[in-house]
Amino acid sequence: MISSIIDWIDDRTGIKGLMHEALFERIPGGARWRYVWGSTLMFAFFVQAVTGICLWMSYAPSGQTAWESVYYIQHEMYGGWLLRGIHHFMAQTMVVLLALHLMQVVIDGAYRAPREFNFWIGLVLMKITLGLSLTGYLLPWDQKGYWATRVATNLAGIVPIVGPSIQKLVVGGPDYGHFTLTRFFALHVGVLPALLAMLVVPHLLLLRKHGLHAKQPLRRPEGYFWPEQVLKDAVACLAVLCVVLFLVFQPAIMGTPVGDHPGDVLGAHLDAPADRANEYSAARPEWYFLFLFQFLKLFEGMGATGELIGAIIAPGAIMGVLFLMPIIGNWNLGHRFNVLFTFVLLIGAGLLTFQALWDDRQASIAASDSALLKPLAKFADPSSDKFKQSQAFLAAVDEAGENAHRAIELARAPRGIPNTGLLSVLNEDPKTQGPRLFRRYCGSCHAHFDPATGKGVALQPSAPVDANGNPLPNPEPYAAPNLYRFASREWIAGVLDPELVTSVHYFGATKHKDGEMAAFVKGDLKPQEFAADIKLAVIALSAEAGLPAQRQLDLEDASKIKEGQAKLKSLGCVDCHKFQGDGELGTYPDLTGYGSYEWLKGMIANPEHPRFYPEGNDRMPKFADSDKAEDNTLSAQNLDLIVRWLRGEWYEATGH
Repeated sequence: MISSIIDWIDDRTGIKGLMHEALFERIPGGARWRYVWGSTLMFAFFVQAVTGICLWMSYAPSGQTAWESVYYIQHEMYGGWLLRGIHHFMAQTMVVLLALHLMQVVIDGAYRAPREFNFWIGLVLMKITLGLSLTGYLLPWDQKGYWATRVATNLAGIVPIVGPSIQKLVVGGPDYGHFTLTRFFALHVGVLPALLAMLVVPHLLLLRKHGLHAKQPLRRPEGYFWPEQVLKDAVACLAVLCVVLFLVFQPAIMGTPVGDHPGDVLGAHLDAPADRANEYSAARPEWYFLFLFQFLKLFEGMGATGELIGAIIAPGAIMGVLFLMPIIGNWNLGHRFNVLFTFVLLIGAGLLTFQALWDDRQASIAASDSALLKPLAKFADPSSDKFKQSQAFLAAVDEAGENAHRAIELARAPRGIPNTGLLSVLNEDPKTQGPRLFRRYCGSCHAHFDPATGKGVALQPSAPVDANGNPLPNPEPYAAPNLYRFASREWIAGVLDPELVTSVHYFGATKHKDGEMAAFVKGDLKPQEFAADIKLAVIALSAEAGLPAQRQLDLEDASKIKEGQAKLKSLGCVDCHKFQGDGELGTYPDLTGYGSYEWLKGMIANPEHPRFYPEGNDRMPKFADSDKAEDNTLSAQNLDLIVRWLRGEWYEATGH
């Protein structure tokens, strides 16, 4: 019955003859492992097509939905992390397979007559594959992909005469946004795959027409594609799949706990949503484009001419040599040149890639305890500019990781993702925006880092700016207290500590260093005599802030807070400060509600208000004192974000 059906199909299609012709293709010299690279590339493309179509079914290409749909695939869709991981790492594997296939073709001389056109088609296919990698990088619409794509597409603008027009065409307008994404999406899922499929057909037809090229003289008798070469190809394709799956599962294999959300650990990484307002200092191309990134650095001192040479002329010349290889290789000396050129090209790309990784990671390598990396540590120079750039890059990578984690946390929050996209949630999130705003507006005077660990926002060298971007007066370093955990019990205890009050973390670099407060703490507030009273006063004053991190502790210490309020008065604090009806407003701040939301907001808005420092203000500018919003350095929203960040008021999945 089955045989009859097969015969009926064969009678109408000739399938048996086609299969026989395909499987029993003659292989001069027999099956070899060196012939597997073309088949592995076809296998990789097939996997990419299947996984890409599956991803397409859940992807929404727009500025407000792209990241959100990728988040759904990675973190919510069953098995989505595996699907996306295979697609991501198979794309990287294809680049390696392309290099191996090119090496095999050049070494074997398989580009020589009559195979020139097939070689040229192969080079075009290589360019299309790299184009697929480049266009796919943007589609998650996350910070890393967005900023790396900006760098890559800016190179198009340096082409003489037509460069700006090409860049505008690629970007989809004068600036990067929704149309950039949709254009890259159309290229990635439509134009480039269609071109690749159209060129694969003549590539395979020409391969069958001319047959496999074998190095002469033949050492083994002629063989057939089936079954020897098919078996080798199948084993190679299985090995490629195993490598890709290893990369997908690598964190778990290396011992990282997976937990209830495997997409957080396994598969392809997803950064925070693309944000044009906040540049991403950790942006780098994928590793297989790093050699171009590093190559451009060689021409940094040459300005626009150097960019033109490094980005257009030199790569164009290299591709020109590759396309001329069939002609150059007509002579034995020419063939040797082609082989040497290919090896130099690949080794050079490898060395440039290593140099790029080294420049970015040398600070980490210098501090590493790994036996594998220790020999490299001696080459790191902590005084060099590259080492400092490495430190800055690693700090940016850490910050990017924290922002990515925060984005996922907010996406899972009860509020979920609104119609405006997750970026709108991040822009209203104190934990995300607070450090950025603090660096810009407060960081030239204040620091915000843990003295014990050094983690946090260190003092920034640049001056704060006003609402129009004009620099405000830039005082000397550490001109104001470290605001890490401001108004907490630990922070206030430091203010009342004779050893700390005049340190750089409090008043050590302000005019208050020699003021009445410092004199009072160092002279009158003797710890050995008033230790118990000071401790109660600290508890009471900190409770005025109502900090979320201390809410439960304040509830438990209600009686101590009551006692501490009396101690604040008996210790003499109300001689200079007003507190709950006692004392008067004057030179020093009102301690009623000290560190609370309203207190902090008022202090930042106008430190010279009668409630704060009407006479004793030390250089702190007014950030939001005008009724006209355009005259204020800080908008109402930004002021709110900074205050809530300083107080630790933000959503936490496990409570805060």
